[in-house]
Amino acid sequence: MITWRDLQNFKAEPYQGAADGWGEVSNRAKAAKDRVEQEMLAKLRDTQTGTTAKEALAALNQLSRNFQYVHAECGLIRAALNSFASGIAAPQRKLKHALEEADQLGFTVKPDGSVQYPAPAPLAPEQGPALFLPNNTQGTANSRAPALFLPNNTQGTANSGAPALFLPDKTQGIATANPNKVKAEDIAHRIASAVREAAEVDARYQSILGKLKTSRSLKVDDTTWADAAQDLKSVRKAAGEFIKEGDIPKGKSPVDNKKWWENLTQEQRDEYAALYPAHIGALDGLPTTTRDDANRVVLAETHGTAQLQLKDWLNKEPDRYLPYISQFTGREIEGARVENPEWRRWNEKKEDLEGRLDGMSKIQSRCNDSSINGSPPAYLLGFDNQNLGHAIVSIGNPDTADNVATYVPGTGAKLSSIKADLDRADMLYDTAKTADSQRKTASVLWLGYDAPQDVLTDASHAKYADAAGAPLRDFLTGIDTAHGGNVNSTLLGHSYGTLVAGTAMRAHPDLPVDNAIFVGSPGVGVDHAKDLNIPADHVWSATAKNDPINLAPPLVGELPILDNTKLFDDHSVLYGCDPTTDDFGGKTFAVADGDPPKWNGDMPAHSQYWEGKSLRHMTGVVTRGHP
Repeated sequence: MITWRDLQNFKAEPYQGAADGWGEVSNRAKAAKDRVEQEMLAKLRDTQTGTTAKEALAALNQLSRNFQYVHAECGLIRAALNSFASGIAAPQRKLKHALEEADQLGFTVKPDGSVQYPAPAPLAPEQGPALFLPNNTQGTANSRAPALFLPNNTQGTANSGAPALFLPDKTQGIATANPNKVKAEDIAHRIASAVREAAEVDARYQSILGKLKTSRSLKVDDTTWADAAQDLKSVRKAAGEFIKEGDIPKGKSPVDNKKWWENLTQEQRDEYAALYPAHIGALDGLPTTTRDDANRVVLAETHGTAQLQLKDWLNKEPDRYLPYISQFTGREIEGARVENPEWRRWNEKKEDLEGRLDGMSKIQSRCNDSSINGSPPAYLLGFDNQNLGHAIVSIGNPDTADNVATYVPGTGAKLSSIKADLDRADMLYDTAKTADSQRKTASVLWLGYDAPQDVLTDASHAKYADAAGAPLRDFLTGIDTAHGGNVNSTLLGHSYGTLVAGTAMRAHPDLPVDNAIFVGSPGVGVDHAKDLNIPADHVWSATAKNDPINLAPPLVGELPILDNTKLFDDHSVLYGCDPTTDDFGGKTFAVADGDPPKWNGDMPAHSQYWEGKSLRHMTGVVTRGHP
């Protein structure tokens, strides 16, 4: 039980020192994780094969997960301890003010928190007749005792919440009271309130810190990360009053975000990142390494939570088939079965959860697949599992790169199918490194929007591109802001992604983009390259001969024209003028014809731009401004 003397003697320094210690453990765990991934794992993967090597890789991957978990949880402990110290400070100040006032008035605060007060000084003759109170006028105000009404004296114990005690003086005809009693009751009440607040803070953080523990045989898995997500919510709820979510910039420019971050102390940065990793990871303008660290925690916790959701969902599988009831007789037909609609809905959700988990696993694998001799490091600049799921992954650090290429995928892109788009970002990086080994290139996959999923329906609406314009603008501006130098920026769009890129460039004249590349485009939302707010000769386009996008019809209102004269009109496609034509006014580069469409509906030519001369030409634009 906390007493007012405990609160009076409370020292924040030991808790703040402990918080610093846990922060150091957190930072060391992060450094250990990076070393395991970038040196031990990478070198082993590059040089060893066989069963033993595979087992060693699995053990090192587990070690990396353990260190990441320690990094995240120790960060929460640091934030909780600092917040506890801050939480006790407020009631301690309240107590201090109450004790100071008691001392100034000559009152005595007893060990139980009650306040003893003296009799009032008699009135001077010129102030009126003296008030004579029989017996004794001194007393004790106690915040917990019931009120005592004393008709003839003021001696006793009074509750601080009771009204002032008025003693009628029948001879003088005026109501009188000892004013010290009222003051003492107020002081006693404030002392009790301060102790009560401190006790509540102590109990809350004792419960939270009691949960932030693990066994010696730590083996982090999805269940552990799901539990970590709950720990984060608990600490955030308790500490949110002191490390406020509302202080994180929202809707501000990347420049404002950067200024806010730079004005924080390192301790404040660590605490914001520990408590609000999703917010910090999404904040354009912050350093790449800061966002990557925060987003990896978000990814791990989201993956763990989703894995438990899938496990729970699998246990709810309904019967796939139901007896067939004849619509004519109303009776069951023996041996006949129909598929259960409830099972179909269950299976759709199951496949969605499995697909998202697979996408998250691919991102985790690529982020961990960094090598000092092989694969370049990957940085997670954005991640969430909302709607179709979103991820922004940079191959190479854009903050230190000379060239940054940002690739926007098109129709069908989503978290569950992200592997192919990650591979494209890797291929562009590898080709750029070969083409220009003297300058650094970062290759970014920007899946920061909900792409249309159906070619014949969704892709005929520009609303997806319109919604993506502002997030893409903020991201590109954020990269430029965090870089702080003269970075050569190329925006690369594929398929519907070309419309996203074109829409952002058209709507935001100050977009920090030096070059644009459009491949397999249904139109970029403008009729001329000059409308993209960069020099027309910095706009490059290509479409393979066998790419079915060549048949994309123009729109009238929101509906495509399907008559034959428009289907094969070179200059008019779904969203404006075909960017590969002379009328558009930009530049073009050569690509292979691509494989023709297949009988099963596959359109390989639409996805073969990251091969051969097409890839080399795109890399040329990224690294030197032309194919």
